[in-house]
Amino acid sequence: MATKAIIIGVSGGSGSGKTFFAEALAHRIGKERSFVLYQDNYYFDQSKKFDHDGGSVNFDHPDSIDFNLMASHLKMLKDGLDIEIPIYDFATHSRINKTIAQKHKPVIIVDGILILTQKIIRDELCESIFVHTPEEIRYKRRLTRDVNERGRTPEGVETQFQKQVKPMHDQFVEPSKQYANIISSGTDMDIFNKLLNNLINICNAK
Repeated sequence: MATKAIIIGVSGGSGSGKTFFAEALAHRIGKERSFVLYQDNYYFDQSKKFDHDGGSVNFDHPDSIDFNLMASHLKMLKDGLDIEIPIYDFATHSRINKTIAQKHKPVIIVDGILILTQKIIRDELCESIFVHTPEEIRYKRRLTRDVNERGRTPEGVETQFQKQVKPMHDQFVEPSKQYANIISSGTDMDIFNKLLNNLINICNAK
């Protein structure tokens, strides 16, 4: 029977550096033993609601994410089972019919701004990290990512940030850091690397 997985949650505001941290941790542990499970894959289909870039669909509210499916997948991974990860297409704002076949691995790193807001997700985590980064830096990082990687317009990104991202961060994301085992800086590389090493030691010890 497969060994139960170590599940590490990495949260923080959009543009905080949480995904960079999660992927760096997975890289250091090795792809044979770990992978990153992204909250972004679990968006509900928004194709019928989406009106325009920076429009009415609030992608930063917890109700936009299928956390029940994510929690079910985490339970399966803990039991040594493989999962089928949904794929969300940011161009069409739909969940496509294909999935990602993901085999069980000993270490699962869960990445997402809202994962610590949900008790059903927190209950599956062995460790939880919140990456704290000032708002100005987070906005600049998000602007660069969304324009270059997701085909967004700068105007749409700014509108969405002011109307949705910032209010949802203040209401949901920032308060969720109370549930983190560790709060880390998203700008201090010395702290970043020290935390990486500590987590690698934890994973190697189990």
